[in-house]
Parts: sequence; structure tokens; C-alpha cells
Amino acid sequence: MSENFDMFCYQCSQTVRGTGCTRKGVCGKDATVARLQDNLIFAIKGISAYNYHAKELGYNDPEVDEFLTKALYSTLTNVNFDTADLIQLGLDAGEANFKVMKMLKEAHIENFGEPVPTEVKEGAQEGPAIIVTGHDLKALEELLKQTEGTDVKVYTHSEMLPAHGYPELKKYESLAGNIGKAWFDQKKLFTDYNAAILGTTNCVLPPKDDYADRLFTMDIVKVPGAQVIEDYDFKPLIDKAIELGGLTAEETTTLTTGFGLSTILSLAPQIKELVLSGKIRRFFLVGGCDTPNPKMDYYREFVKELPEDTIVLTLACGKFRFNDLDLGDIEGIPRLLDLGQCNDAIVAIDLAVALCDLFEMELNELPLTIVLSWMEQKAAAILWTLFYLGKTDMLIGPILPAWANDDIVNVLVSTFNLTPVTNPKDDIKKILG
Repeated sequence: MSENFDMFCYQCSQTVRGTGCTRKGVCGKDATVARLQDNLIFAIKGISAYNYHAKELGYNDPEVDEFLTKALYSTLTNVNFDTADLIQLGLDAGEANFKVMKMLKEAHIENFGEPVPTEVKEGAQEGPAIIVTGHDLKALEELLKQTEGTDVKVYTHSEMLPAHGYPELKKYESLAGNIGKAWFDQKKLFTDYNAAILGTTNCVLPPKDDYADRLFTMDIVKVPGAQVIEDYDFKPLIDKAIELGGLTAEETTTLTTGFGLSTILSLAPQIKELVLSGKIRRFFLVGGCDTPNPKMDYYREFVKELPEDTIVLTLACGKFRFNDLDLGDIEGIPRLLDLGQCNDAIVAIDLAVALCDLFEMELNELPLTIVLSWMEQKAAAILWTLFYLGKTDMLIGPILPAWANDDIVNVLVSTFNLTPVTNPKDDIKKILG
């Protein structure tokens, strides 16, 4: 498909030459309507991921289910040609995602406790090993139960890193540490480490031949060559880990994760004093999806360039661009606070609301700048949640979302001042004035 196409829609038999509409739909929809429908589908996918995990833990919201049905129906051929209404449905998606993220957070805390700051060993230790990637904390808990009493060590990968902060997960001795960074290092990482591998949710890649026979997936996750775990019976996975013989110990470092809302709010009086005295100038939420795009180096440089009187909040796999940096602290308050995985994005929103109360300010008056890294569908849902809450003046990159054409970008810029990143020094100078 040419990059100059305004749209690409092939969802029905009306399409041009039976292949796809690229300028305007035969049905009558224009490129902006088509792209807003695409955006809505992406947001629905993101909401569905959170909703699925919440349902696994016994939580359900009928209003979210009703929205998903209505929004998906709105994307069918010859249903909704109204640009304004499709933008409103995007904001409604933001509201639904806000609800489902809060529900998932409650489910996680109810089942696993609220995260606490935890130092995590980064790197391999000697012995049989399982590397767990994805987002599913329930799956990790069941695996940890079944590896207790064995010599098998369980390591998190990518978005599973924040699991170490949950009290009901970190209590298991078999939870040994973390190996690797963002999702896209899988093919090299899993080749290099002689471990059994468990893929629990999205962000699993089709395996290379050299580790396909030791990759296991579960539930809705299916990739060629992998064995599927049924009903949380991890015996085949554990047996494979033991059969492989294990990892050779390497030099380890540490990462810190687990800054839950209660932990940060317990520091609220000190934070307020530091802000009012000018010792904390601004908070930066820097996080989102990571991608192999070389432009993503922007985020590491951005964090490195920030003045020492700023605090960096981070979450999702975007944090792996810089979470190995030692930023120090401001009178005991760490300058780098890892709030969790993308499923924990609601923690950042709850924290922003709490800061509004602490400083008696509106959301957009806070000394808080959000710098988003962009990639996939859950990110679309979170972006619309921030729009729904009225957050403005956010930076996004390394490029604008692909579903946004000039008309949509103009609306987002004029309404929310959503701004593409440029270069770290100039962006920081502009933000800090």
C-alpha cells in the first residue's frame, strides 16, 4: 500500500476493484471518518485487553461491556459517517478505559496486595530457569505456586518486571529476578538464555526455531511451534526447565520497581514541602510503549537531560529506555519512580488527581508534564483516557499515531495541544521556560 494513500479500507465487498478504498470509501465515508473508525477499533482492542484480565480475576463492569458492543458496531460499513460523533466515541472510549483500568487495579490489589518499592536482581543466576513475559499476574502467581519446592527459578521479562513489587507475589522464593528489557528483545534474549519460556499475553513474538520447542503459551496466546498450557497446569513447562539444565550465573545489577499509589502518597507532606520550597521544580511522566525505532533513543536522552530538581515517573515498557539510570534522589525522594506496567497506567492518573488535591490545583495547572512513547492499541485507549480527563499539553512520539491524518491532528493540537517531540534539549527548555 502506498504511503500516500489517505485511507485503506477493505472491510466489505463494495471496495474499489475488490481490493480496498484508498481515497474515499465507495460507501461514502471519507478518509477522516475511516481513520477515526480505525482509531476506535484500536482503543476497543486496548480496553478489551484490560477487561479480559479483570474478568480473569472475577471483576466485571456491565457499562464497559455495553460500550464495547456499541463502539464496535459503530465501525461497521454504512453505520456512522459523523466525524464529531466518532470523536465523541473516542472520548467515550477514554471513559470506558478509565473505568476498566480502575477495575483491574482493584482486582490486582485485592489478589496480590498493593505494590511496594522493591529492588529486583537483573540477570541470570545459576540453575534451572523459566522466563515469563507478557502481563498476566494471575498466571505468574499460579506458576510460582507450582515451582515452590523445586530448584526452578522464575524470572520476569519486560512488562512482568513490576510483578516483583506485589507482596503476594514477591513472597515466593522461586521469583528470582528479571532478565531482559522491552518486548522486542525476545528473539535474541530467548536464544541466548537456556531457559523455558512462558508467554502469557500480548507482546509475544513468533519464535525462532532455536527456542520454539521451549516456548509455552497459555489461554488466548497462540504462536507457531509453541506448546499451549491448559488450565494453569505448568508441569510441562517446569519439566522442560529442569530438562534444559539451567542457566550459568552472570554478574547481576538491580532495578527498583513497585512504587504504588499508597507509597507515593505516604510521602505527600514531604513532596509538598519540597515543591513549595522550590527543591522539586516539576514532575515528568515519561512512559508508554517501546519500539525498535531508533528515534526511541529520544526518551533516554530526555531523562538524562532533565535537571536534578525534577522527578521522573514512568510505566509500561518504555521505561526500559532509561530505568537503568541512577538519577539519585531529592532529600530521600527517588528521582525515578517506576509505577508499573501498562496495565498500571491508572496509578499515574490517580496520582495526578491526588496531586491536584495536594496542591489545590486543576489538572492542567500542576507542575506535571506527560511525555508519551507510542506504539500499540492499549496506548490508544490510554491516550483517549487522558483526553477524556481533559489533560492538555502532552508530548508524544517518536511520531504521531498513524491513524491521525492532518484533519485529526489539527483537532488534537487545537483542542489538547498534543505536540510531537522534537529533540530533548529543546523540548525541556520549552517546558521549563
